[in-house]
Amino acid sequence: MTNRYSPFAVRCALLLIFALTLTFPAFAQDPQPGSPGVGDSLYPGFGNGGYDVQHYTLDLIVDPASSFIVGETTIEATATQDLSAFNLDLIGLEVGAITVDGEPAEFSREGQELTITPAAPIRSGAEFVTVISYTGVPENIYSVAIPVLTGWVFYGDGIFVLSEPDGAANFYPVNDHPLDKATYTLRVTVPKPYSVAMNGIVTEITDNGDTTTTVSEVNHPMASYLTTINIAQFELVEDGEVDGVPIRNYFDVGLSDAGRANFARQAEMMVYFESLFGDYPFDVYGSVVLNTETGTALETQTLSIFGIDMIDENDPLAGESTVAHEIVHQWFGNSVTLADWRDIWLHEAWGTYGEGLWIEYNDGRAALDSWIHETYAYISEQVEFLSPPGSPPADDLFNTSVYYWGALALHALRVRVGGETFFQIAREWHARYQYGNAGTAEFIDVVNDITGQDYTAFFESWLYSGDLPAIPEMALGS
Repeated sequence: MTNRYSPFAVRCALLLIFALTLTFPAFAQDPQPGSPGVGDSLYPGFGNGGYDVQHYTLDLIVDPASSFIVGETTIEATATQDLSAFNLDLIGLEVGAITVDGEPAEFSREGQELTITPAAPIRSGAEFVTVISYTGVPENIYSVAIPVLTGWVFYGDGIFVLSEPDGAANFYPVNDHPLDKATYTLRVTVPKPYSVAMNGIVTEITDNGDTTTTVSEVNHPMASYLTTINIAQFELVEDGEVDGVPIRNYFDVGLSDAGRANFARQAEMMVYFESLFGDYPFDVYGSVVLNTETGTALETQTLSIFGIDMIDENDPLAGESTVAHEIVHQWFGNSVTLADWRDIWLHEAWGTYGEGLWIEYNDGRAALDSWIHETYAYISEQVEFLSPPGSPPADDLFNTSVYYWGALALHALRVRVGGETFFQIAREWHARYQYGNAGTAEFIDVVNDITGQDYTAFFESWLYSGDLPAIPEMALGS
């Protein structure tokens, strides 16, 4: 028997095939897994490739007495390649289920790599939503870069989060490298009388009876290491506004009045640094201060974190230098963020030089010059034992060089080009790369553009040579 088809039926079939081709175009090549690292020069396994996160929603229910969490993280991302699978960073915790675009996804784990295989490949340029549910007690981990506890830290009376350069992955699944900034919604439920202090603007606090749920929105892109969620018995102290930006502080109820006094001039600092660097880049600021030792302070975005060991209860004015340091980081570190951890000097040198600028603001240029002379003498005595600021070792990222040697480099630039040009450079550096990522090469480009001269050799000498250059304008060095 012979089957015959009418021309009309053939045309309909061809149109259907054409329509399906438009709806489901072929992949340009076979989809591949995203890389399990972004290739950072110091920490090549940090972060993951193949996608760009746009927004995280963290929903946590926390028992502060045990540090046990029930979590759900929703990740809105865009594929940057055809993906057959992709990775997130997650340390410990038990993953219950994962969906991608509402469909169950397979997953596997090796070390801190959580590999997710969606039900269907994801096309390059496609937006997709991943939801991960998980439970457990976050592990105590020590940073690869500094010998302190990092990430989610349980200290008996509460919890703090401090995660530079690593640690965020011990309490939520994340693309844990600064190259993949995103906005955040943070939703945290805790039992009374605990409260929550975290990044962003609090938009809602719900009384659930025995618990409260706090929701905060981080409206500007944020690197994952700057995420902070702190749980303790806090007193919220609102401290006015600067150009419409509210300042709010969360003080542990056990903190003394002398400890709180370290933070009394934050608004004044913000006004001063705005005059030097341009408008404050975010929509809220303040500090969270815990009545425990944290080992370091951190410029967590919009809400810097301090432990009792990071402030001076005997001399609040002396403690102001650390407060100023973390405020300056909101411009240089948080808004303009490194693209590779080797360039950490671009964060810490600016923060440290901010301490010197605060000295200059309070006591005049002679006081700053004295601080520079003391700093130069200190580095001169230590230089043979130090790595240059542009080449920090991976296991000692936050070494003296990236702070003080780097700050000297900035001051050497200032006295070379003049104050007006120097702060024009600072403002342009921030304006050009605001909310993005940039490194030393881009900073040198800004300097060259503003001055009309080539400062490549200047920075090569200061950042990489291993020798401490002279500052002839101040009769420092040979």
